[in-house]
Amino acid sequence: MLVWFDDLRHVTAHAIVLRVFLSMLSGGLIGLERSFKRRPAGFRTHILVCVGACITTLTSQFLYLNLHYPTDMARIGAQVIAGMGFIGAGTIIVTRKNVVKGLTTAAGLWAAAIIGLCFGGGFYEGGGLATVLLLFAEILLSKVEHKMLHRAPEMRYSITYEKNEALPAMMSFFRLHKIRVDDMEITRRHKAKEEEDSSYVTALFTLRLPPRFKKNALVEPIGAIDGVLSIDEM
Repeated sequence: MLVWFDDLRHVTAHAIVLRVFLSMLSGGLIGLERSFKRRPAGFRTHILVCVGACITTLTSQFLYLNLHYPTDMARIGAQVIAGMGFIGAGTIIVTRKNVVKGLTTAAGLWAAAIIGLCFGGGFYEGGGLATVLLLFAEILLSKVEHKMLHRAPEMRYSITYEKNEALPAMMSFFRLHKIRVDDMEITRRHKAKEEEDSSYVTALFTLRLPPRFKKNALVEPIGAIDGVLSIDEM
């Protein structure tokens, strides 16, 4: 623990101002990165979450230390951590092609709330370190992840076909070109009410392409297979 924060660990006017300000600063820095990437929860949302969590901890301390209420100071903060699940769930969406988006934003909101609890409780070192590591993960590690995937790209495709023979033909193409199938999900749907006897199949493929394999070299041959109606990259 850093000794120069010792005087600010008590609930004083200066400590309250510092804790709320650090919460606003940390939430804003995390939210800026989300806003830059045009995510649903951005700059202001992260500030509100972080400052709100900080005030929650300060309120618990005030009730216990100043008003001498027989309460557990950690109880209200624990409800913040659990309640963030409802806000985080609002940022997670599943597209029509079963692609999940918003998990990183939801996790960032949850972490921002905990950082606010740290500052509100006077744990300046923990809140500051968590903010730095969170920004490091979102900004720098995301670039490392992108480079790793660029070397061995993982692609998701939605392929719709109407003949059962099309699937073995696609699998043969993947084996021939050393394309690894990491995941495959198949759903069957009817074309239309007036054509109830005929149906088409939508297959969701997660493919690991070999190095220097161009996407056009996959889309055009698969689309030319007899029975394949469409192929879309997700």
